[in-house]
Amino acid sequence: MTAAPIHFRSERLMLDPAGAAYWPARRVLIVADLHFETISPATHLRNPVAAAVDTKATLERLNRLLRLYHPAKVIILGHNLPSFGGTSRLAKNEKVKIEAMAREANFIWVDNGAESGSCALPGVCTDLYREGAFTFRHRAAPALGPRELEISGFHHPRASIEARAKRVSRPCFVADANRLMLPAFAGAEGGQDVREPAIARLFPRGLRVFLLGQDQLYSFALEQLGRMAEVA
Repeated sequence: MTAAPIHFRSERLMLDPAGAAYWPARRVLIVADLHFETISPATHLRNPVAAAVDTKATLERLNRLLRLYHPAKVIILGHNLPSFGGTSRLAKNEKVKIEAMAREANFIWVDNGAESGSCALPGVCTDLYREGAFTFRHRAAPALGPRELEISGFHHPRASIEARAKRVSRPCFVADANRLMLPAFAGAEGGQDVREPAIARLFPRGLRVFLLGQDQLYSFALEQLGRMAEVA
């Protein structure tokens, strides 16, 4: 897969088509919204295998990125465990896999503090994390401080384009000069279109989308939506 570079002032990040960002200068891997077993209790009772398969696939994808980038630190933005059951909903082998990865890199779970099941997972749990010029939040702040750079998740951004006579809708990264919003790493269905106010108002000067492809990203500005995207 081909990662695409993006620059925030003097800092360079690499956007991976798997839906993660990598910060080479600090050896930091960043993902958002892993959503382990976060289906409703009723659905879980009807089809517990589906949730287990999704969690296994998410962990395998995350482990592949650790093998690829060898990060010193992994920052995970967002809700990762359900309020009902928490870590008890994870299979023993899934807990073992998370613990093994957390021994290879420092895991930082950026979530809603005491309300978050993430605090029961290996690593550090915090509402907010800062490193270098970047502030890491699960949900983007309505406004940024002077010279603040922000990386967030939460909205599960998606974008649609017309490609080869058909409409394609996929998860995406969203960025401007000061913000980067990550797609849900769990690859969950749904999400918010980048043109919806909840996302668009965070980028008042315009935004650039990096649409996730199978092996590469497709980059275009907001005004290009509906047309063929360029390869990032």
